[in-house]
Amino acid sequence: MWSKGSIAGALAALLLATPGALAQKRYDPGASDTEIKIGTTTPYSGPASAYSAGAMSITAYFAMINDQGGVNGRKINFISLDDAYSPPKTVEQIRRLIESDEVLFLLNPVGTATNMAVVKYINQKHVPHLFIGSGATIFNNPEHFPWTMSWTPHYASEAEIYAKYILSTKPDARIGILAQNDDLGRDYLIGFRRGLGERASSMIVSYQTYNTSDPTVDSQVVTLKTAGANVFVIFSVPKFAAQAIRKAYDIGWHPQEFVSSVGSSIAGAIRPAGFEAAKGIISAAYQNDPADPQWRDDPAMKAWNAWMDKYNPRVDKSDYYAPYGYNVGYAVVQLLKQCGDNLTRANIMKQASHLDMELPLLLPGIRLKTTPSDLRPIKQMRLVRFDGQRYVLFSDVLASE
Repeated sequence: MWSKGSIAGALAALLLATPGALAQKRYDPGASDTEIKIGTTTPYSGPASAYSAGAMSITAYFAMINDQGGVNGRKINFISLDDAYSPPKTVEQIRRLIESDEVLFLLNPVGTATNMAVVKYINQKHVPHLFIGSGATIFNNPEHFPWTMSWTPHYASEAEIYAKYILSTKPDARIGILAQNDDLGRDYLIGFRRGLGERASSMIVSYQTYNTSDPTVDSQVVTLKTAGANVFVIFSVPKFAAQAIRKAYDIGWHPQEFVSSVGSSIAGAIRPAGFEAAKGIISAAYQNDPADPQWRDDPAMKAWNAWMDKYNPRVDKSDYYAPYGYNVGYAVVQLLKQCGDNLTRANIMKQASHLDMELPLLLPGIRLKTTPSDLRPIKQMRLVRFDGQRYVLFSDVLASE
């Protein structure tokens, strides 16, 4: 027989249990009590292999997190596959990650053409496609691709910054452009022409492209010099940026040079080109340069250096993609912490579309911020100039639309 006291006790226990029941753990494929499985593709081989330092750095960041006990008690299993910067290979590897490895979500797969090849498939599968390594405008399209969001600031917005700077400092410029013959190069060109406005057709004296399968860009650089350009704008990946910078120097052509942020890595582009050849180049940045002495005593930079020494020694500290991978890893860990025990793909995307956070190695005044209608995490940059040893900041924070 139940007594009044035992009935009251049972009811009280039921009421106390209700919040726990409501907070029940929820998992989609790739998540469990012990593991969070994340996937990516990156070019460990091929013409854009310099970008692999990003995935290596993200892997190293997660290794540190796992040594600390993981996220909410779960270890991160980061599966990083080589796609050689080849769209057909990307399709194959992304399908493997989703259908065979059953990752919870995709993180920072690299490349514009490569992500274009899989974006529809990924969205049809309702898999979060987070912080992708491309600034192409098409990847901020919540209406058509609600599961996709970029990391890199928009190429078009970055190019517009260069164009406006040229208009203000060298209004009589004769501009030669070298661009990758894909959506990366085309996006940069759209923004650059937009920044020049009605003067674009008169100021751009030559526009040359290259394919990532080309062995060199020597002939294009010679053509740009012959056209009489006194400003040289390079919209490319590091390998071809290095070739272009070096060729211009070797043929005695010394225009004012600009190189897109995605091709500006000291380790991937500047050092191969030669520091003297690259002196004076202008680019744009949104993250701290570890070589900049103003950050030497910054606690976040000290922590980064300690992490590099212990977890990421294979990547050069001067590589753009070392702090890049650290920032991406940090942001994902914070995102997963926000998800708590609700590790469903829908909740991950919900949290990703409501970000507002500082990252340890973003430049002051720049922060991660997203909304459901604008999934670009980073919308601000600052201009930098290479002084022969490192990049030096010389502008305020510039916001992009």
